[in-house]
Amino acid sequence: MSTITEESTIVWSKMMCPQCTAAKQLLKLNEITYEERMIGDGWTKEQLLEAVPTARTVPQIILKGKLIGGYDQLRAHFNKEQEEKDVNN
Repeated sequence: MSTITEESTIVWSKMMCPQCTAAKQLLKLNEITYEERMIGDGWTKEQLLEAVPTARTVPQIILKGKLIGGYDQLRAHFNKEQEEKDVNN
């Protein structure tokens, strides 16, 4: 398993997961490149739990080395970022 650095963006996902697809689309929309770690395709649930012990669902998103959580948390993160930009402009 590769090391997570402060620059790493990783999406833990699985097949047939609409929330995983939405999270990846949101990252692409924000021009963020990421490594996808798909459970059942080279990665195991055990590896996910080793990386994110609190994970109970997928996707699990690590953005720039920091655990964000799932799709809803990722969307909230970007909304907050946008609000901060709007306030500062």
